[in-house]
Amino acid sequence: MNKLYIDFIASDLAINKWQVEHCIELFDDGSTIPFISRYRKERTGSLDEVQVTQIKHYHTRFLELEKRKKSILSSIEEQGKLTDELARNIDNCVDMPKLEDIYLPYKQKRRTRASIAKERGLEPLAEMIYNHKTDCPVGEAKEFINKEIETVEQALEGARDIIAEWVSENIKVREVLREQYSKYAKLVSKKHKDLPDDVESKFSNYFNFSGSISNMPSHRVLAVLRGEREGELTTKLEVDAEYSLNFVRRIIFSNNMPLNKLCQNEIEKSIEDSYKRLLHPSIENETIRAAKEKADIDSIKVFGDNLSALLLAPPAGQKRVLAIDPGFRTGCKIVCLGEQGELLHNDTIYPHPPVNEKIQSIKKISNLVESYKIDIIAIGDGTASRETESFIKKIPMPKGIQVFSVSEDGASVYSASPLAREEFPNYDVTVRGAVSIGRRVMDPLAELVKIDPKSIGVGQYQHDVDQTLLKEMLDNTVVSCVNKVGINLNTASKHLLSYVSGIGPVLAQNIVDHRTLNGPFISRIELLKVKRLGSKVFEQCAGFLRIQNGDNLLDNTAVHPERYDLVTKIAADKKVDISTLISDNSVRDSIKIEDYITEDIGIPTLKDIVYELSKPGRDPRSTAKVMEFSQEVHTIDDLKIGMILPGIVTNITNFGAFVDIGIKQDGLVHISQLSERFISSPQEIVKLHQHVMVKVIEVDKIRSRIQLSMKNNKS
Repeated sequence: MNKLYIDFIASDLAINKWQVEHCIELFDDGSTIPFISRYRKERTGSLDEVQVTQIKHYHTRFLELEKRKKSILSSIEEQGKLTDELARNIDNCVDMPKLEDIYLPYKQKRRTRASIAKERGLEPLAEMIYNHKTDCPVGEAKEFINKEIETVEQALEGARDIIAEWVSENIKVREVLREQYSKYAKLVSKKHKDLPDDVESKFSNYFNFSGSISNMPSHRVLAVLRGEREGELTTKLEVDAEYSLNFVRRIIFSNNMPLNKLCQNEIEKSIEDSYKRLLHPSIENETIRAAKEKADIDSIKVFGDNLSALLLAPPAGQKRVLAIDPGFRTGCKIVCLGEQGELLHNDTIYPHPPVNEKIQSIKKISNLVESYKIDIIAIGDGTASRETESFIKKIPMPKGIQVFSVSEDGASVYSASPLAREEFPNYDVTVRGAVSIGRRVMDPLAELVKIDPKSIGVGQYQHDVDQTLLKEMLDNTVVSCVNKVGINLNTASKHLLSYVSGIGPVLAQNIVDHRTLNGPFISRIELLKVKRLGSKVFEQCAGFLRIQNGDNLLDNTAVHPERYDLVTKIAADKKVDISTLISDNSVRDSIKIEDYITEDIGIPTLKDIVYELSKPGRDPRSTAKVMEFSQEVHTIDDLKIGMILPGIVTNITNFGAFVDIGIKQDGLVHISQLSERFISSPQEIVKLHQHVMVKVIEVDKIRSRIQLSMKNNKS
């Protein structure tokens, strides 16, 4: 990669140039972000996954910039206007807007007032006026009168149109205005003129709104722009036009001394026309677009953080689960799942109105719990959830059975997907949805990776942000979570395997096919027998795959196979076998890792190896906890101001956290109500799925809105 780009990345991320260079070399060699951050710490100086991801993002961005440069250079060269200085300016550019500013005078445009004036031969007149090469613009203009230009004023007007375009294409002018707008412009929104005065709108807070574009929270930017897109708002940027014009005047006249008063008057008119007709609309659009991009990045980061917390939510583990997708009129769909998530039985009960088959429903549940040795009951949190939970808890159960409330977000999307149809071709969507609910308790990560992350409902304005950037973030997040946990090679679905470093959908299917044909893998090295899985892919994926009870104890750790010889040497030096090295803390504590430093193995890798030996096969996630909602509250009508209620955080945005308190509507804890101290982000205080105590401070039954507070509440 161009040294210019490497210097920029290193400076922006405050890291060494060699760290950037080594990361890019690894990317070019086909290494993935999880692999680099986990197994190439010596090469990168122990850069973490976030830093490696940022370098990858910059790398991609600069590759696109380089393509654009080549296209621009080719275009200008074809016009015969490429100079050495211009080529240097393009080569040294690291910013896309600045690159486009450089190209603007050479860009093929649609027919403009300036281009028409040039066609009529008025460019020499414009040059004379712009460069103050005449004492009498009117006199010079007379020389340009012809069949197309009938008057002096028409000639001067055409010259001014050309000058106005030159002003709008001035790089310094655009840079100064861009900076001024980004610092001082206000984003203003009004109710659309076609909306009636008494309209009920979710954008009513923005019917008469004004805020600084420089520090406007991302959710407000996205809300205003969505309101405009949906035809309920009109928006614009407000700036001090005279302040802007003075900047432009100083730039345009700075190199034209001494000034001719008559030429200056003509240029002044051009500047005012250029600002109003060309510059302001262009810089306004750029500024709003830049604010939108920043808001997109902020919102996408929130989405990524929330998705990560959701995917890494505590699993209940391999338990027998009775899962219920609750409902009133259509009944409650029930499935019984085995320890591996396999469907053992499905049924429907009708314990609620209008059917009210309570006795039959109790008998069915009791029989199923006993017959299938159920450990956990999982209830979807949608319609009839609290009623179903209350009904279930009244049934006498064997000791130790836990009842979980489970988010249904995305379950319907999964149940209608090709993947669900492939898994359960003989069952309808209601059964598939109940299976998804049950499996989420057992292992949220393994189940949720099957669903489009945008359908899980843990972001803000996810349909408004840049979809390419969103997909990149969500894909990176899923990959990060999957590889952080580590995947059981012999039980993982092909969908889960596809997110493992280096594998992808095709190889995931090949692994499953090999497993089906040959039985469980007994060693990681067997992966090399999988169709199309070569040594490079093996290098990338092997450390993230686990084999329980295999031939090699290290196959159930995050120790990479490339370091097995090192572990064997350490065990030999300690005169123990590998099983003792793993099980005996005192032996591991006595290892002097400095003795094993080599050219490519340093302290970071050695520390990781010793740490992994202490916890073979251990899931880094904590254990799932049951959420107990208040028995006093079942609907919004039961809420009273001042109530202290238990809840679970279901979504986090830049403006606050949404909390499920056991009724249909989640309540909002605004960022100002999260803590007594000032915080810049809700993530400083709460995490997704965290159990909290909240106080009810406002209830709007008409709009079904609940305001909550966490100040001074135990959580």
